[in-house]
Amino acid sequence: MSNLVTPINIQRLQKALHVKAKAEPEYRFYALYDKIYRMDILTYAYACCKANKGAAGVDGQTFDDTEKYGQERWLGELAESLKEETYKPEAVRRVYIPKPNGKKRPLGIACLTDRVCQMATMLILEPIFEADLQPEQYAYRAGKNALEAVNHVHRLLNTGYHEVVDADLTGYFDNIPHAELMKSMARRITDKRILHLIKMWLQTPVEEMDQRGNKHRTTQNRDNKVGIMQGSPISPLLSNVYMRRFILGWKKLGLENKLKARIVNYADDLVICCKYGGASKALTEMRQLMERLRLQVNEEKTHICRVGEGSFDFLGYTLGLQHSTKTGRTYIGSRPSKKSVAKMIESISLETDKRSYGLEAKILVGNINSKLAGWSNYFKLGAVSKAYSAIDEHTKTRLRRWLCKKHKEKTKGYERFPNRYLYEKLGMIELPKRTKGLPWAKA
Repeated sequence: MSNLVTPINIQRLQKALHVKAKAEPEYRFYALYDKIYRMDILTYAYACCKANKGAAGVDGQTFDDTEKYGQERWLGELAESLKEETYKPEAVRRVYIPKPNGKKRPLGIACLTDRVCQMATMLILEPIFEADLQPEQYAYRAGKNALEAVNHVHRLLNTGYHEVVDADLTGYFDNIPHAELMKSMARRITDKRILHLIKMWLQTPVEEMDQRGNKHRTTQNRDNKVGIMQGSPISPLLSNVYMRRFILGWKKLGLENKLKARIVNYADDLVICCKYGGASKALTEMRQLMERLRLQVNEEKTHICRVGEGSFDFLGYTLGLQHSTKTGRTYIGSRPSKKSVAKMIESISLETDKRSYGLEAKILVGNINSKLAGWSNYFKLGAVSKAYSAIDEHTKTRLRRWLCKKHKEKTKGYERFPNRYLYEKLGMIELPKRTKGLPWAKA
């Protein structure tokens, strides 16, 4: 969600819902639908969607269009359609974004009306289901993030959990079964109108363009009764609610204690950290439980790692045995993965290719700095010095090359554009200096 401050009246409502859900784990909420079309809820949901930006859906409508039409008038009409129960979602526009492995991840772009409606529903449902989510779940939750998940794994590795089931699920979002997911929602919600909204969103048709530019609509999710569309405001909550079934099942079957096997989960990323001797059994149990949940384990990518013998990647980090060049000792730690470094280097190369020759140097450096700052703000755990230096060297080389092309300099530019010029004149972030505040970074 966005960084907007939630209005006090909505905070009070969310707190009341959360307190009730936390105090009474078996309580089922029966009167929520009328909250969704409250104007204060819809107005804040609209602001959240606008702050998150995003492209137009199949109807082509943008935030500029709604504001020309009149935001209050537009929201009033949406509220009326929800109140009268005439609201029907439009098809979702499918786009594909590249993944680090060269494949593409499908994303769904809903129309503004549907995004605002889903966000309003999220504002009501999230505090209820947040009371039920397990502490091992780190994705899409206030006060939790991916770095905490990495730290959790690191702590487990350093307290004797030296065997790891590095699990990979085939198309987790695409394979969540609707019937089982709706049971999980209905365990807390009896308001049929809310459940009907969710069911409509799960079954929404998908529109995409073929190679000739023709539009095609499919109803695969509705026909197969599986899958939630990534990219919609409601999908993070739905994915967490269903993953909770696996984690809770693991605990209720006594596997956490019997196998000394602890789960750490972030969205569709999952590891099970085990004491020695437990990983093989944990992998077998995980396969069986996922099969019961109708989820598919990717056998090619799922494997057991014994930390004394190797390492594994989780959320962009490589965890396992590390060797300190400073002290010569071996220890269990983390570092940015080779894939993460390679992806950043590729991003800098794209930023400095010939398409950017028309930019002013300081504008280009501003764009580069935005990437460097974001990357280093995330990759700040463990031994980062080598990764920072590699990216810094690549960035300097690419920037010098760009400057030489722009200014028709025939040399490699070391004399005309020395490091000092790049750092001080143009203001490029000097990544290696950022390790000074990280005492573990030079390990």
